[in-house]
Amino acid sequence: MNTEFKLVETEENGQKISPILPEDIKNYMIDIDGTICDDIPNEEPERMTTAELYPDALKTLNKWFDEGHVITFFTSRIEEHRAVTETWLKKHGFKYHGMLMGKPRGGNYHWIDNHIVRATRYEGTFSDLIEENTSIQVFKK
Repeated sequence: MNTEFKLVETEENGQKISPILPEDIKNYMIDIDGTICDDIPNEEPERMTTAELYPDALKTLNKWFDEGHVITFFTSRIEEHRAVTETWLKKHGFKYHGMLMGKPRGGNYHWIDNHIVRATRYEGTFSDLIEENTSIQVFKK
């Protein structure tokens, strides 16, 4: 896994705060099951060895990696499934920086963060992203 990306140190009110990526670098967090390959439930981890790859996902994510963006997979799989998952990713040639296990199951995710979060729903095809206006939920001021 490659970790060659530069974090920018920042300050607020004279105090250091968490470093951030340069504005032109995106921090992609990509789900695995049903997004880059067949949807394999945690209850049947042995099926991961034969999961079908979504080729456009491989092409697009490796392109983003090569452009210098950060690629981190996150999955509802449990830690015990890390080895089979990493083996599958390596077998298919995915380039990535990290993998987070144990994402809550069930969907309907609502991510709250002090950094910009852009959610993109996978609907069957990976490609370069385009700008599109849509409504979002925000905190009442």
